[in-house]
This record gives sequence, C-alpha cells and structure tokens, in this order.
Amino acid sequence: MGRRRAPELYRAPFPLYALQVDPSAGLLIAAGGGGAAKTGIKNGVHFLQLEQINGRLSASLLHSHDTETRATMNLALAGNILAAGQDAHCQLLRFQTLQQKGKNKAEKAGSKEQRPRQRKGAAPAEKKSGAETHQEGVELSVENLQAVQTDFSPDPLQKVVCFNHDSTLLATGGTDGYVRVWKVPSLEKVLEFKAHEGEIEDLAVGPEGKLVTVGWDLKASVWQKDQLVTQLHWQENGPTFSHTPYRYQACSESGTFLGLGTVTGSVAIYIAFSLQRLYYVKEAHGIVVTDVAFLPEKGRGPELLGSHETALFSVAVDSRCQLHLLPSRRSVPVWLLLLLCVGLIVMTILLLQSAFPGFL
Repeated sequence: MGRRRAPELYRAPFPLYALQVDPSAGLLIAAGGGGAAKTGIKNGVHFLQLEQINGRLSASLLHSHDTETRATMNLALAGNILAAGQDAHCQLLRFQTLQQKGKNKAEKAGSKEQRPRQRKGAAPAEKKSGAETHQEGVELSVENLQAVQTDFSPDPLQKVVCFNHDSTLLATGGTDGYVRVWKVPSLEKVLEFKAHEGEIEDLAVGPEGKLVTVGWDLKASVWQKDQLVTQLHWQENGPTFSHTPYRYQACSESGTFLGLGTVTGSVAIYIAFSLQRLYYVKEAHGIVVTDVAFLPEKGRGPELLGSHETALFSVAVDSRCQLHLLPSRRSVPVWLLLLLCVGLIVMTILLLQSAFPGFL
C-alpha cells in the first residue's frame, strides 16, 4: 500500500511562506517569493478563489499581486486589510473583489496589474491538483497602503505580525527581540519593548490587550503592554534532554481543531482540547512546512466544506499549497438521543410499576 498523499490545491511560481483565508469572500491568500536575489524567481501575493466544483474543493487564481524585490514571509488578515512582513518592513495592502461590468478589450489591456487570462486548457498536472483558472466576471484589485520598518537588528527581518481583536492595532516581532505595536492604518508606533533575547518566533494579541510572545531564548511570555505578567521556560516547565534543544516555536488561539506542520513536511490535525490525532500525512511536502491555515467555520466556510468536518491548507518552500480534508465523524443525532432518553424513562416507570403494584 502506497504512502498517503494530500491533494495539491495550487502550485505557485515561487516558494510559499505565508497563508491566510478570507471566509467572507471565500479567498485563499498565499504569499512568498525568491527575495531580492537576481535568480529569476518572482515575489508576490496570490489571491485564490475557493469553490466547490463537482463535490470537490478547488482553487482558481483570481489575482497575482507583484511585490517587486520583496518576498512576503508572514501575513495577518483583518477584513480586507493584509499586513505583510517583507524583509525588515510591514506593508499594508487593501484588496477588494468586484464584478466586471462589460469592460472592453482595450480597457483590460491597458490596466497596469491584470489577473491571468482564461486559458483554453489546463496542464495535466494542474487538472490533477485542482488548480483551476479564475472565475469569469470577477476581478480583484489590490492597493498598497502604508509601510514601516519593524525590525532593526544587524540582519533585520520581521518574523511575525498579528492584529488585535478589533483590528485597530497590529503587533510585530522580529530578529531584534522587540515587540512593536502600531496603529492601523496609519502605522503610527504606540508601544515598543524588548521581549526576548534573540528572535521572536511568534506572538498573539488577546482581547484585553495582553500579548503572548515566544522566542529563541526558550521562553514564552505574557505581557500587559510592556509589563511582564508571567513566563514559561523550557528548562523549568518543559521536558528536557541532555542533548536535545527545545524552544517554544509558535502560539495560536485554540479552537475545535489544531493543525500542525513539521520541519520534515508532515501535516497533522488534532482535537484541540484532548490532542487526539485525527489526521496525519507523513512528509506531505517533503520539506519544511512554512504555514498552515484552517478554512473558518463562518462566512462561506460551511458551503465550501461540503460533507467534511474541516479543511486545513498547508504551504511550503516547495511552492505547493496542499489541501487536508477531515471527513465528518459519525455521531448520533440529537433527536435520537432524546428519543432514547424518553424510552428509557418510560421503561423504568413500567418496571417499577410491575415490581411495585400501586407505585403510580
């Protein structure tokens, strides 16, 4: 029996590093690139339209946004605003989907940034992977908003970006170990403090303004603004082995499921509260998984899921976006449980009446 494989949803012309899902419009946003090196590998953000076609979740390239010499390494999404980590900077992008209204060919040819043309036929590999062409009559526009430098180490790199709960602020972290908080969309800095010795690997912003950060110094910290609230350290709280280095790699808000991608390219889905593994594909990408994202259970999410319980997308530097579907688990309907309870109560009463005449 061959190795289990995940279907390839889309293949980009550059390495992929970041992934976001917009459930309201049914968009999958994948970004990456080859950076500033003159290797011929482009840099961009691709907007993919998700659809159910013949009972299968498929993706079509709706718009390709060129980021010139800057590869996008991390993304955060708030409504139709994207915060993109590009080298030492954070670039805000605004996107909007529109219905075409009979544009003539000259107008289409004269636009500066076009979406790909409808192809007459897809290559066999693309048909197999489910990467369809775009929807006719739908277009997407992207505009660059503000940009700001967010990391100031000798080799600066923004490694993570995150919006707060109402999308009025965003927090960034990078190789210099500083957390910086910015207003949206002006990117005016409102807070800056040293959170870790070394790189910040991930961060999250809570609804009460608390920040959680994890770094290469083996620490996970909770902050109220710039004041340390509590901290975990692998040497004190986690499993340690004499020859194995451990560090906190990521922090994410919990939900029904937990999706993981590994440095060896494997992808897994767990139940969040019990960590029971429901899905696993060994070396799905064969190289480090750079980002994973669930299809949210809101907006067009339920429509796109179809008969599946959840869908996880994964990307890697192999330029592929893969789809991981978890079939709905069998469960007893609520009405049947209620019927069984009523039947059990009636049976109990009848047995008591039979054993003790005059009980009722």
